Amino acid sequence: MKQVAAEILREYGPFPEAEHVHGVTFDGKNVWFASGDRLNAFDPASGAAVRSIDVAAHAGTAFDGKHLFQIAEDRIQKIDPRTGRVLATIPAPGGGADSGLAWAEGSLWVGQYRDRKIHQVDPETGAVLRTIDSSRFVTGVTWVDGELWHATWQDDESDVRRIDPQTGEVLERLQMPSGMGVSGLESDGGDVFFCGGGNSGIVRAVRRPKRTPTKARR
Repeated sequence: MKQVAAEILREYGPFPEAEHVHGVTFDGKNVWFASGDRLNAFDPASGAAVRSIDVAAHAGTAFDGKHLFQIAEDRIQKIDPRTGRVLATIPAPGGGADSGLAWAEGSLWVGQYRDRKIHQVDPETGAVLRTIDSSRFVTGVTWVDGELWHATWQDDESDVRRIDPQTGEVLERLQMPSGMGVSGLESDGGDVFFCGGGNSGIVRAVRRPKRTPTKARR
């Protein structure tokens, strides 16, 4: 397993009337984060807040290319980002104990904090399709380039780790500085992770390690 110190590229916030950062997602243009009773969006280039939606937003956040998904206690809400309207809800697998949320391969991926699990969930019914075990408390979850990453936060220590999606084996770890927790996690689709900072009210940009290109066989 490869382990390195996390490289923090930038900090955003704290933002007005958003004391906490829970779930984090990226819609291709803006970063969204949950702050309890609102979803907030900011421009990652300028750091400026651009809009907010009044909706219950207690944990993980995800974006499927068209809709936002937001954990609100024991349910997952499907939200129209243009109007802020809740279009549908499904039960959350942890019944209120869920943390991270991501969208990939037509499914929602839900982190279950203290149970140390990640569930693949049917976005229409809420049915759990499969479960991956983790060795630490799970917060944010994200997929990028076929890699499954999740954040941990336990005993004032956090890391962002890449795991084998079949076995849960830890393949790579980015260790956050002591006392700097990660409450939510999302990739920008490239070399940056957006990491929620919990009670700090801050979102941090962390570098995703570059991959060494595989040489083609001749």
